[in-house]
Amino acid sequence: MAALALGIIGFGIMGERLLRQALPHPELRLSGIWDPSPEAAARLAAIDPALTMAADAAAVIAGCDALYVAAPPAAHIPLARAALQAGKAVLLEKPLATSLAEAEAFVTEAEAMGARAAVNFPMASSPAVAQLSAWRAAAGTPQKLRIDTHFAHWPRGWQRDAAGWLARRAEGGFTREVVSHFLFLTLRQLGPLRLLSAETTYPGGGMAETAIRAELTAGGVPVSLSGTVGQITADEANAWTLTAADGSIRLRDWSLAERLHEDGTWHPAADAVPNERMRPMVLRGQMDKLVAMTRGQPHGLATLREALDVQRIVEAILAA
Repeated sequence: MAALALGIIGFGIMGERLLRQALPHPELRLSGIWDPSPEAAARLAAIDPALTMAADAAAVIAGCDALYVAAPPAAHIPLARAALQAGKAVLLEKPLATSLAEAEAFVTEAEAMGARAAVNFPMASSPAVAQLSAWRAAAGTPQKLRIDTHFAHWPRGWQRDAAGWLARRAEGGFTREVVSHFLFLTLRQLGPLRLLSAETTYPGGGMAETAIRAELTAGGVPVSLSGTVGQITADEANAWTLTAADGSIRLRDWSLAERLHEDGTWHPAADAVPNERMRPMVLRGQMDKLVAMTRGQPHGLATLREALDVQRIVEAILAA
């Protein structure tokens, strides 16, 4: 089959990471990329001087078979809607929108038209998550789940170029940016999410949250969630820890699948690797799934409905 034309709008860190996996992919070719930032143009030229920015977002949409939207959240739905109306497949970054009502209306609209659309939750393609799923059968009935996400600073060091929106309450914050990934994982592993209580701390001045604490259920399983900024010295630390009747398993620091042994120590999977090595494999898996979705085949990417379910919980936590 001929390679599919991939367009990218938004060339921050995520746009660059995905591009680096798309360029060598045998079933994809870059048809256009656009970001209004001069810094983004310089990064693109550093990857390959032959790559240049398109004239505008409309040109990227017109020339692609599939569009990846990695712009700030307020632009997600306008860009996705334009691409879907032009008959293109769309892979969106999360959250779907800055307004929950807008997100709900968009998902209803996209489902009604049978849109080929998904959201980039990379855990859908994570080998570590696949390992957790394999272990769960032996672990027995789930009893409780704990999710911890902690940061030395927000945004993280590698996100400073996007601090203009990531650091602000209106569009950013670690709950939307990071916790959402673990809520998606929880939804996939345990079932529907229900928020029971939440408490969120803001520093004022329109800045994003510095602490959250919440109690939820997922498929009836109790879930405890906590997150902080400024309480650790490492850039970040996270863990998704499931206690079950016959054992405990966890995902630590994005990529390390671990099991609790009888001696009380955690042991990683034999093929566990740090996130820096895991990330390219995960994004390659996302590209494989994007190709399948664009061709109208089963794919396994996060659906718009799953992303909306996650966003509902996220926004309820942030409103607490």
